[in-house]
Amino acid sequence: MNQFVMAATGGALIGVAASILLLTQGRIAGISGITGSLFKSDVKDKGWRVAFFLGLMAGGVALAIVSPSVFVVSADRPIWMMALAGLLVGFGTQMGSGCTSGHGVCGITRFSTRSLVATGAFMAAGMFIATLLAGVMV
Repeated sequence: MNQFVMAATGGALIGVAASILLLTQGRIAGISGITGSLFKSDVKDKGWRVAFFLGLMAGGVALAIVSPSVFVVSADRPIWMMALAGLLVGFGTQMGSGCTSGHGVCGITRFSTRSLVATGAFMAAGMFIATLLAGVMV
């Protein structure tokens, strides 16, 4: 399956999942908010959040079984750099009051100015860091 078809299929599935969540629960599919709430004791509606999170994990496992080549493991990146990147992403989602799934997929489609600005900032920062690291890691 070529890259375009895989990306289009993944995008369509994300859109359908976000729409189903909005229609059935009245909630925005912001992954950082859903995941972050799993660690809070005062959240009353954990059932659908746990199901959503487990669905994400099951999708990743299924894809790894069906097409393991889509997961790129790079020996060029040390584990500390990967851990630091994960922490920075987590910090950024807190600072930006959400992640690309909440702002980019759901917020922009609701014509949220805040989401448009946040998504632009995410994309610009990602392009800058990727370009910077491409020069450093070569």
